[in-house]
Amino acid sequence: MAAGQALDSERDAIIAALTPVVDGLVATFGPLCEVVLHDYRRPEESVVAVAGSVTGRSVGGVMSEIGMRIVARGAEADDDLNYVTRTRTGKLVKASTMVLRDSTGEVFGALCVNLDVTAVNEAHALLGALAGIGRDSAEAPVTAFGNDIDSVVDAILDAHQLRQNRGWAELDRDQRLELFRGLDGRGVFAVRRAVEQVAARLGISRASAYSYLAQARATTGPASDPDGGPA
Repeated sequence: MAAGQALDSERDAIIAALTPVVDGLVATFGPLCEVVLHDYRRPEESVVAVAGSVTGRSVGGVMSEIGMRIVARGAEADDDLNYVTRTRTGKLVKASTMVLRDSTGEVFGALCVNLDVTAVNEAHALLGALAGIGRDSAEAPVTAFGNDIDSVVDAILDAHQLRQNRGWAELDRDQRLELFRGLDGRGVFAVRRAVEQVAARLGISRASAYSYLAQARATTGPASDPDGGPA
């Protein structure tokens, strides 16, 4: 058996071994828990097993922007445990993303555990108000989850436009380069059709989009995530 086939068989075995764990974890932690098993060899349909419904994804769904960042970081990706994020519908989620590696150390997937702590947070705020104790006003970052890659990329672009508070046509060359550098750092271009989708949203040609991406990579090398979000 060729080395590549052997590695694929090994990865398949790891995925198969973890699949029943998905249901077991949700059965243990209850209806506010969601567990998602990803196979990043198929980024546009990376969800191979899911139990619970916190982010609303299903088998065959796409990776989230967190998964995109893991793919972008490659072998340097680490587990990210007990981080807090928020869905676009307003749910507050405490999550852990544990990367899956084969025997060579290459990252090929992830096991993600998401807990909906919205009610817990609201109860904490109420008890704090009753006790006269202030609370941290810092807002959890919003993470784009979805079952198709277009919705995830659109959500990332919408968030960028909201932060910039200006239309795409108002961005100058340096600002567009920074946009492409940031999107690359978040792993957006690790999936097919993302360049074309970004080009359509910005109202530029596909050739121009590829040119901006090449220039962004040439000026700084591998880009970093400008938001500093979780992996």
